[in-house]
Amino acid sequence: MNEQISVIQLILEASIPVQIVMLILLLLSIISWVMIVQRWMVLSSASKGVLSFEQRFWSGMDLSQLYKEGSQMQKENIPVVGMENIFRAGFKEFMRLRQQASVDAEAIMEGAQRAMRVAYAREEEKLEKHLSFLATVGSVSPYIGLLGTVIGIMNAFIGLATQAQATLQVVAPNIAEALFATGLGVFAAIPAVVAYNRYTSTVDSVSSSYITFSDEFSSILHRQIHTS
Repeated sequence: MNEQISVIQLILEASIPVQIVMLILLLLSIISWVMIVQRWMVLSSASKGVLSFEQRFWSGMDLSQLYKEGSQMQKENIPVVGMENIFRAGFKEFMRLRQQASVDAEAIMEGAQRAMRVAYAREEEKLEKHLSFLATVGSVSPYIGLLGTVIGIMNAFIGLATQAQATLQVVAPNIAEALFATGLGVFAAIPAVVAYNRYTSTVDSVSSSYITFSDEFSSILHRQIHTS
């Protein structure tokens, strides 16, 4: 309990610039934790969505029926995300162009592949959202903490200059607030860096699955249009 009180006193008795540094680091830490939890939910859902949709897709179900299931899910306000969105975009464009007698097979395939590329870009953007913020927090927070440390050390030396006799009691508070600012910067940076590295790996894995599926689905559509 005494340690908690001493930390609170340390913050309250710190100089205004150091308090501002601590406040910035605290806000960055809180926001980054919110982003970490939110990204974890999104990426976990995307990873599970890949496995779930691939099982349905490769189960032998008719593609039209699979598309209708997605439409029904949307009507029931069930989110359709990730790989299924890529499938729906490509299949919808494929069927739309196929109904036009004047469009040849190559144009149909190009249209379907273009629709899937656009859908893929949108899904990738969703996956990567806020990751740059975590990277920024991870790289900048230690330097902000170092700024607080520099200010605290400067205040310590200024305090020494105004005292006739240098004692530990004079410099200890300023040095303590300086070191606390550094610790707070590291505390904000570590989770952000770990989360960024982990989530970047997950995004790469999920994106790779999207690309592989798009290529495989294109091959299926290509065979379908040339055998019908």
